[in-house]
Amino acid sequence: MSADTIKLLPNLLATVELARSLPVSEQRKEVLQVLIDYTQDKVNNGEELNLNFICTHNSRRSQFAQIWAQTAADYFGIPANCYSGGVEVTAFNERAVASIKRNGFRVTKKGIENAVYFIFHSDDQGPISTFSNLYDDAINKATRFGAVMTCSHADENCPFIPGTEHRIPVRYEDPKVYDDTPEEKNKYDERSLQIASEMFYVFSQISLDK
Repeated sequence: MSADTIKLLPNLLATVELARSLPVSEQRKEVLQVLIDYTQDKVNNGEELNLNFICTHNSRRSQFAQIWAQTAADYFGIPANCYSGGVEVTAFNERAVASIKRNGFRVTKKGIENAVYFIFHSDDQGPISTFSNLYDDAINKATRFGAVMTCSHADENCPFIPGTEHRIPVRYEDPKVYDDTPEEKNKYDERSLQIASEMFYVFSQISLDK
């Protein structure tokens, strides 16, 4: 599927256009190049691309990254399975869920405690499913995946992650530090938009032509 055939939800499309207009610094491009190279190699070799975005609690940054990476991959027609996980189970934080809704995704959920969220980016495709889980949960591809480390704590305290083909540090600052402050809403949206910008940059660099 190509960008021509994916019709993003209108409010989400506006967020994507904003995200793609943001500059990606040369320093961040260098960080992201490892993810680009891994993704391009999988595409070139016709292999299944599994990306597991990992953060300690799997509640904010890793789920932002999973959602935006899958959206960007679908937008550019790159076959990818994007997951997220952690080393502890908590819940998809309600502040992060609210930010995703403000970004223009349509969100439904099942359950109450550690609910499963279904994130829709289009009327034409099924949802992205996400909830707080361990990186090796059965819902994730437990073997042959790229482990994208989105927080410093998980990156520094998980020296070995079974099933990892390549370990890719792409760290983000935690919006949690702004919880219950006047800046909370803006900082969550700022982090989500940064991740959106970088995931769209990554997948825009991938060529499907061998």
